[in-house]
Amino acid sequence: MERRKFLGLGLAAVALVPASLSAVDFRATKPEAWTAHTIADATKALYGEIKAEESGIKLNVPKIASNGGAVPVKIKSDIAMKSLTILQDANPEAAVATFTMDENTVIDLMVKIKMGKSGTITIIGEGQDGKFYSATQKLEVALGGCEG
Repeated sequence: MERRKFLGLGLAAVALVPASLSAVDFRATKPEAWTAHTIADATKALYGEIKAEESGIKLNVPKIASNGGAVPVKIKSDIAMKSLTILQDANPEAAVATFTMDENTVIDLMVKIKMGKSGTITIIGEGQDGKFYSATQKLEVALGGCEG
């Protein structure tokens, strides 16, 4: 395909995206969550006092990451979620990202995050049913960039 045709089709596809798409800017609406130093403080700043069930979310991260600058985090869930938050306790600020979604969103994500040292990754999901769900996994970051 010619480059110009490809770029033209891409622009046409962007023009067809519904104008009703929106996202919550959690950095603007809940700034204290992004300066919190612990997972508990960041969770409280985002969601208030909650009790999350340790079920409903599948979290898959390597046991040992050879590169702390690009740790793959895979998240799956069959539960309809309003939002999903990635938190970690290895860096100075605990909150990594928050995604908002509608009831039709398929939750099958893979993102790469940065972790300066070994620690814990926690996922908090706010279900469309009003309940909170979580998953936690420990991760070792190999020193010197090797897994041995």
